[in-house]
Amino acid sequence: MIGLQIRQVSFSYHNGFVLQDINLAVAAGEMIALLGANGSGKTTLIKLASGILKPKQGEIRLGGANLSQLNRKSVARSVAAVPQQFHVPFAFTTSEVVTLGRIPFIKTLAGETPADKRAVTTAMELAGISQFAQRRFDELSGGERQKVILAMALAQEPKLLLLDEPTVHLDISHQVETLELLRNLNQERKLTVIAAMHELNLAALYFDRLVLLKEGRILADGTPSQVLTEHGIREVFSASVKVESHPVTGVPHIVMIPKRNADKHR
Repeated sequence: MIGLQIRQVSFSYHNGFVLQDINLAVAAGEMIALLGANGSGKTTLIKLASGILKPKQGEIRLGGANLSQLNRKSVARSVAAVPQQFHVPFAFTTSEVVTLGRIPFIKTLAGETPADKRAVTTAMELAGISQFAQRRFDELSGGERQKVILAMALAQEPKLLLLDEPTVHLDISHQVETLELLRNLNQERKLTVIAAMHELNLAALYFDRLVLLKEGRILADGTPSQVLTEHGIREVFSASVKVESHPVTGVPHIVMIPKRNADKHR
């Protein structure tokens, strides 16, 4: 079982954006949503956790090993990342795109093994895209493409799945399908999931632990009820809201308040 430890991590880009003193311990089997305004550091934190970026200070440990000391193939055998955007330059079929997830396991010139083929088939079944196997990726809808990208990550058979805004640009139906799948994988296969999320209400419905970022720092870390408070949302998003209990699940449900009515609410 692989856990993730982020210890005193700081990072900056050339434009000056900084993640500062990030401490985050993720136990194996957790399902965590990273929340925050645009530019708060969610995507950067996902890239650091995947090894794409390296900390300027501090360390990230994956299953006890220092992530910066592991080669890319070793990391890819344990960690899969689903980016916001994924472009396929050639006319690949769905099956061929999902097979890309097996690259960390396929030996040079040896070709796919039966285990590789089973992993691809299983990943497509889990993502519900088996019927698209021979269709061209560039002919699929946005929601279907998102499922293919997720299946490609699942074909890696990861212990840790990192997702950057997995529901962005999806309609309500595909948002729910995607999050239901992640929830099932987390509960049934004990897959550790960390996702940068934009939609707060969906995060409260599907994630047990939320981490709220503001300007590169962690402002709150806990259950949806602990993190999604009216004060915290106002501080991070500069938005007036009313936080109620969801009528079915009881988790926090955020109601937006138009600016013209905000003064009356305060």
